[in-house]
Amino acid sequence: MTAISGESLLTDDANKHVEHYAQAFNSGDPELLDRMYTEDAVAVWGPNEPLTGQARREYVAEFLARRPVMTVQTRHSYVTGDTALMVVDWSIDMTGENGEPEHHEGVGLDVLRRGADGMWRHAIDDPYGDVS
Repeated sequence: MTAISGESLLTDDANKHVEHYAQAFNSGDPELLDRMYTEDAVAVWGPNEPLTGQARREYVAEFLARRPVMTVQTRHSYVTGDTALMVVDWSIDMTGENGEPEHHEGVGLDVLRRGADGMWRHAIDDPYGDVS
């Protein structure tokens, strides 16, 4: 098995970023997934509960410990300069805290930013962007 590194998943193609993000997510490695974000990224994984910095990293580590598996499909991609908006259909299958299978899905709105190195990273991650 080939090891995945954060550098190998970073891409200069915004349309490939979503697929690479899912690979990092499915690796179960929170540090690898964290490399897919900008330093000041915001993630909204609960209604009206944006997380940044260490709180975001801790939430990810706890969630990935449950070994979720994500699939993604980009619905729309809008790129202008160093900013991209991705509309993404996603699903996650995992074992719940009670040991029963869980299935989650949604339509995410992801804002990507191209860094000085030319690579795309999540600046805003809102997996439930279709919910008002």
